[in-house]
Amino acid sequence: MAAGRLPGLLFLLREYRGSRYPPRPSVATRSRVAMRPALLSRGPASAPPAAPASAPAPSRRGSRVPRAAGGAKGGGPPLSSSVSADAAARLAAEQEVENLSGLSPNPEKDIFVVRENRTTCLMAEFAAKFVVPYDVWASNYVDLITEQADIPLSRGAEMKGKCGTNESELEISWLERAYTLKLFFLKEGHNTSRGPEAFWRLSRIQFSYDTSERTYFKDAVSPGKHTASSHRLSALVTPAGKSYECQAQQTISLISSDHQKSVQLLLSEVRIQPFDITADFVFSEEHKCPVDQREQLEETLPLILGLILGLVIVITLCVYHIHHKLTANQVQIPRDRSQYKHMG
Repeated sequence: MAAGRLPGLLFLLREYRGSRYPPRPSVATRSRVAMRPALLSRGPASAPPAAPASAPAPSRRGSRVPRAAGGAKGGGPPLSSSVSADAAARLAAEQEVENLSGLSPNPEKDIFVVRENRTTCLMAEFAAKFVVPYDVWASNYVDLITEQADIPLSRGAEMKGKCGTNESELEISWLERAYTLKLFFLKEGHNTSRGPEAFWRLSRIQFSYDTSERTYFKDAVSPGKHTASSHRLSALVTPAGKSYECQAQQTISLISSDHQKSVQLLLSEVRIQPFDITADFVFSEEHKCPVDQREQLEETLPLILGLILGLVIVITLCVYHIHHKLTANQVQIPRDRSQYKHMG
């Protein structure tokens, strides 16, 4: 009988304890609930403030950090500006420019590389020098005479670049931006007898220089900044997908901002490709300039003529040898001497 009453007594005891002592939350639940006010407040760690009595119960997304006070819906910049700033930061981080001039065995030759999205998009190798005329006072301090500054492109130059589908740019500056060279490349299509073909070219050059800089300009009259630019330039024309190569020296004239001085840009040992690079740090097939093609022809023409002359001599000797061998093997027919009896 007592054993039959035991389950009923235990049930009544549990009901009684439950009405007086509600069940306590587990350790994990207590930790989670205690952490939510700490995330929503920034009070001292030693005495975290309790949530106000009128505050609503924290939602299940307790790990979500609320907006700081001070804005329309809390402080901080708008979401759109934050996203655009992040996109600009990512874009800047994904573009790399490298001056690899130290790898060139020629101290006058510079190497520049522009990479976007971890891919090489522009490569340029060349030796450049600018010939800039400028005025100085004569010894009588009355007349002006023209001097000439020879300005090479420095190996420690800073650079910036921009790659595009049809337009690319390369900017190089040195000596604390006293000198700045900008090269603009353009890719376009033309209709030819073989159909439409794409080419790229150097479309514009801009060179800025400061005659107050004392390394190359000595006692210039009215020192200051000047800019020399090209007009309607179409240089280094190359089929799309190829690199331009020219070892010979080329001269490009630039008109100064005072419209009186002509600045000469001397380029040599040029290898440039601003579009359609298929492998990192590797130029595509080269397209040689007409001067290099002519010089190559002049170098190979004597060799070709010598080979042709040697071939003619060998053929002549072979024909003579064959003819001599055939005639030597023929049977000699004796002549009929009976006709000589009646002579006399």
